[in-house]
Amino acid sequence: MAFIEYVPPESLKPEDRIADRDHIIQVSAVHPAAMRRHYDLYVELMHARSPLSRREREIMGVRVSGLNDCPY
Repeated sequence: MAFIEYVPPESLKPEDRIADRDHIIQVSAVHPAAMRRHYDLYVELMHARSPLSRREREIMGVRVSGLNDCPY
């Protein structure tokens, strides 16, 4: 869970909700349009075609999170 207060999904309009069980994107929910763009960027970076494998991208995410002392 994030240390930043976030808007609970049930407080958002259904069309503004996204699947985010770890509340990584949800911290942006105070501005739903920004949250949607953040989520779309995440999907593009982690799931779209790339010269890096999904595994390599996840390893980088874990490493950067560790360097930032942020649980992944």
